[in-house]
Amino acid sequence: MTLLQIDHLRIDAGGTPGSSSTPIVQDVGFTLHEGETLALVGESGSGKSMTALAIMGLLPGPGVRQASGRVLFRGRDLATFSSREMESVRGAGIGMIFQEPMTALNPVYSIGEQVAEVLRHHRGMGRSEAKNAAIRLLERVEIPDPEQRFDSYPHEFSGGMRQRVMISIAIAAGPSMLIADEPTTALDVRTQRGVLDLLQSFVQTDRMGLLLISHDMALVGERSDRICVLCRGRICEMGPTRDILLDPLHPYTRGLLECTLSLRSDGTTLASMASVLERPDLAPLTVEGDAEGRIPWWPSERLEGASGHRQGGWSLVEASKGRFVGVCE
Repeated sequence: MTLLQIDHLRIDAGGTPGSSSTPIVQDVGFTLHEGETLALVGESGSGKSMTALAIMGLLPGPGVRQASGRVLFRGRDLATFSSREMESVRGAGIGMIFQEPMTALNPVYSIGEQVAEVLRHHRGMGRSEAKNAAIRLLERVEIPDPEQRFDSYPHEFSGGMRQRVMISIAIAAGPSMLIADEPTTALDVRTQRGVLDLLQSFVQTDRMGLLLISHDMALVGERSDRICVLCRGRICEMGPTRDILLDPLHPYTRGLLECTLSLRSDGTTLASMASVLERPDLAPLTVEGDAEGRIPWWPSERLEGASGHRQGGWSLVEASKGRFVGVCE
């Protein structure tokens, strides 16, 4: 079943009186199904988090707005929802795990009270029932001694434990979909694995859909079913994870992979995205389908030095079944 469908999403910034708006996300579209993990990857500033905030109806206004496009959750356009309906979707329909739990958690309330608040608001539980349910949730996300830690405050937890608390809040109201925005930032490798194992268990056991936002190609290579690569607010490649990692079609995707550390490294120096973006390989694509012979799309501000190529319009075309690449029109 399709949980989320995004069609031609455009997000603009600016547009105050006397100034024009600037598109920061353009023509983004993808789907997410039950029991599936879709990874949204790209550099900082590529539009990953803004896309997630648009889904949740939490764009940082008034200067940032959804200019066009549709976000459908279970077939319904979220733009048609009232404020009260969106409050219900946030939590009971879609849960979100933010990048930095220390700023997302309220420092003056215990972690147990913050989990219980979600249960009282979305499930109508009384205080005692919500407390017992919150303890069970803390146990599910593997917080040690959940009954005792219920009354602890965020500053008394490690970064990994705080992120587990955020996960328990995100799943408390029983959503069918989770958005995890860089959920392992600043965590050590062992803690990262624990957090990701936990998220993956919800996908497998509860059949949740997971939108995993990251810049780490190695991480999403292990944890996702499909990858959607964003560059300057546009999709440059999308398809099954294995296909994209083994045979990336777009030069930006290849650049991300060149910047990823591998245990199989032959000792060569890792590339930087600055060097990758400076001189992209914009040779015609040698693939079948509609993408055959087309020139990969590239941000116009990056085209200087790209061997005489001039930027045309952008379109997303099929290279093979389930595989898409951004090309110049």
